[in-house]
Amino acid sequence: MIGTSTQPGAFTETIVKEMAAHTNRPVIFPLSNPTKLAEATAADLIHWTEGKALVGTGIPAADVEYNGVTYQIGQANNALMYPGLGLGIIASTASRVTGEMLSQASHALGGLVDTSKPGAAVLPPVAKLAEFSERIAEVVGQSVLDQKLNKEPIEDIKAAVKATKWVPEY
Repeated sequence: MIGTSTQPGAFTETIVKEMAAHTNRPVIFPLSNPTKLAEATAADLIHWTEGKALVGTGIPAADVEYNGVTYQIGQANNALMYPGLGLGIIASTASRVTGEMLSQASHALGGLVDTSKPGAAVLPPVAKLAEFSERIAEVVGQSVLDQKLNKEPIEDIKAAVKATKWVPEY
């Protein structure tokens, strides 16, 4: 579940518990910021899902203690999601941003780390941000092409992402 609404409390306990009843590891990203506008707190999400949720927030969040396990909470937007999202949108010459692009970016994040351990972070380590941002950009760019929202013809989205990516070389 992805939150970009800036509506505090939009992810209610009832909704989150219902989601958790249908999946072993629900992925929940309340991305709105500042904190007072987040759809839910990381602590609430961990508690409401009995520690099952993989949580990424739009702002830095403290680790959450629950049943003797420390849950690491990753910052999803500025740390990882937005650079890849932006790169994919630019590289693919997208005419607009859609919910499908956000969904694809979130799904790409979901497979980047081993989340099988209790308390595992849902996001990769900072040392690998550039690598993972490129992967997200490719997925977002492909979503743009699939939706036919590219303003210019693109044959190879991976090549387009690589050509668009700025590399600081001195």
